[in-house]
Amino acid sequence: MSQWTAADLPSFAGRTVIVTGANSGLGLITARELARVGAKTILAVRNTAKGDEAAASITGDVEVRKLDLQDLSSVRAFADGVDNVDVLVNNAGIMAVPYAVTVDGFESQIGTNHLGHFALTNLLLPKITDRVVTVSSMMHLIGWINLKDLNWKARPYLAWPAYGQSKLANLLFTKELQRRLDAAGSRLKAHAAHPGYSATNLQGQSGGKVGDTLMGFGNKLATDADFGARQTLYAATQDLPGNSFIGPRFTMWGPTGPTPFRSPLARDGDKAGELWELSEQLTDTKFGL
Repeated sequence: MSQWTAADLPSFAGRTVIVTGANSGLGLITARELARVGAKTILAVRNTAKGDEAAASITGDVEVRKLDLQDLSSVRAFADGVDNVDVLVNNAGIMAVPYAVTVDGFESQIGTNHLGHFALTNLLLPKITDRVVTVSSMMHLIGWINLKDLNWKARPYLAWPAYGQSKLANLLFTKELQRRLDAAGSRLKAHAAHPGYSATNLQGQSGGKVGDTLMGFGNKLATDADFGARQTLYAATQDLPGNSFIGPRFTMWGPTGPTPFRSPLARDGDKAGELWELSEQLTDTKFGL
């Protein structure tokens, strides 16, 4: 792995990219850098006023569109408004928040981080020409997929395990998506990335004083958001085998490239298929090719 940075991005002139959650943090930097190298960049955001502020800070061809991943009707409306896209970056997410449910009754972390992006990807798949990149996390290592209670209705809610479950779901989704793409004879690629530990606005939203304090301390040791977004940008632009997982060489720091730090649970093909089938039922969406 080389010391790859955003300065090494290839030209994206004539290409269209969608970045979810692009109004701040890693998503904003991902959108900014892709626009800088010529991409038509769609900022898919829940709060369009914040999206407009973000767009004003970006040089290039940028458009803001409404997308609320916690509302499947919003996901469908967004997908209907897209004609074609080369790269979809499933970046938006929430982390270790207090228990809440989405419009469709999903636990908010699995609903936002996995099910919303699952539905969006399947709805857009016939319009995508290159790849899907989904931002996971090393916190997938604490995750466990409970197919019988994915939405925490039959057990006490625990914010961090719920987050870990959603990030593990991102990797299983990527694995099964690539399997299905290969089976369909598609040239599209599915990749995942993790930022290491980057200081962004995700931290400090747990609703608990102790947790927020610990994350605030952790941010003092963290890399910046530019470094975190570098992993996503690499996954979105480099020539990689399908189902690649991109991150820093030393988990939190180091050169960017394919990483072996994927848990045994994240490699479970049977579980990936079972989660896919459940996600289809919950979102009423199917593999789009």
